[in-house]
Amino acid sequence: MSLAVLKSRALAGMEAQEVSVEVHLANGLPAFTIVGLADTEVKESKDRVRAAIQNGGFTFPAQRITVNLAPADLPKESGRFDLPIALGILAASGQIPARHLAEYEFAGELSLSGALRPIRGTLAMAIASRRYGGQCGLILPVDNADEAALVADAAIYPAATLLQVCRHFAAHSSDTMLVRHVAPARRQLRPYPDFADVKGQFSVKRGLEVAAAGNHSVLLVGPPGAGKTMLAVRFPGLLPDMSDDEALQAAAVLSLSGNFRCDLWKQRPFRAPHHTASGVALVGGGSLPRPGEISLAHHGVLFLDELPEFEQRVLDVLREPLESGHITISRAARQADFPARFQLIAAMIPALAAMPVIAMAAATARLTRSAAISAVSPARYSIASTSRWKWGRWIRSHWPIPPAAKPAPVSPHVCRRRLTANGNARANAIRHSRRASWNSSAASSRVAKPSCIRAWTSSSGPDAPITTSCA
Repeated sequence: MSLAVLKSRALAGMEAQEVSVEVHLANGLPAFTIVGLADTEVKESKDRVRAAIQNGGFTFPAQRITVNLAPADLPKESGRFDLPIALGILAASGQIPARHLAEYEFAGELSLSGALRPIRGTLAMAIASRRYGGQCGLILPVDNADEAALVADAAIYPAATLLQVCRHFAAHSSDTMLVRHVAPARRQLRPYPDFADVKGQFSVKRGLEVAAAGNHSVLLVGPPGAGKTMLAVRFPGLLPDMSDDEALQAAAVLSLSGNFRCDLWKQRPFRAPHHTASGVALVGGGSLPRPGEISLAHHGVLFLDELPEFEQRVLDVLREPLESGHITISRAARQADFPARFQLIAAMIPALAAMPVIAMAAATARLTRSAAISAVSPARYSIASTSRWKWGRWIRSHWPIPPAAKPAPVSPHVCRRRLTANGNARANAIRHSRRASWNSSAASSRVAKPSCIRAWTSSSGPDAPITTSCA
């Protein structure tokens, strides 16, 4: 038979859609073509499949080989199609029997020696195979067997090499057939880091307990070395144990990125991205959408250390997932929906909150010198974070010269120079008069009171006093 049809699955968001691998051998000049919206990783499988077949002791047919991955409008990526393509070539050339191929689904990446290497997303494939595949078995690499066996009643048949799979279909006795994998006994959960390791901080511990009970987000503010990160790492231990459904959902998301390990089963995920992470890294994305940090923290904790250092547009993308519990990534050709029900914990040091900018604005975004005035209302401003000419222009627009002091009408150029000189002089007087007090206050906060949080704001105008608050 010159045609062989096998079944596999391709990842599309959280779903694993069925893919039909059709292999046809025709007379003509030797060629190997893969069609069906295959990614570069799939097209490179031609060389891997050829070497694996030859090193396994089989003959690679010197014919025109056409491999179709249907449906044609579904993108296919990664090396998971190496195994079904190799089996299809062997079945189409008559080197292995094809009568039982329709009873299984195949996935696995081949090495040049014919060994099967692990792939990502096997848990999502096992869930979809059990839900939509009926009684079909799933032949996977040995390293993915324990992960796929987490799905109840899933028929998993692990194999180490291509030759073992071929023996399974050519076997005349049960000795050479693949054995159905039995899920290993569930190990005892690894203990979370204990709150008892943190000495003191009783009020903070009480606040974290309330946040864990009510599913509240938490902002930790304290000097370096106070234990903010240490407390955040131990926060998942306060959360209740995960149910089977929650553990399966969290493990399926981790499996999509290749980060799942069986020893992490029913462990609350804890993700702590660096403050240089982009919005795509945080919420997910890409030409073929993959989950981001908020989805990898599903049913767990997302910890954002040095919160003011994150870009404002990165923090803005967290608004919708925090409310809805999921994120939809839209691209021109398709959409992908990922779960994102996490608990947010953020941390910052008082020095970032005590800079001469609005305290609430500094807690949500990093303000640059040029954005300090535009980010807050004109009645609340910062002197030290604005350049001299911009501060003088702001004073001229809000505190004009009284009518009695206005000079006689002169040329526009002379009038502009006088207004600029008056505004700059007034701004310089205010700035120099407050610089000494600000320096002394900042020095005392760094030396005498390292836990003191200070916010320099003005509520009414340039002559209003600067308020200081300590916590």
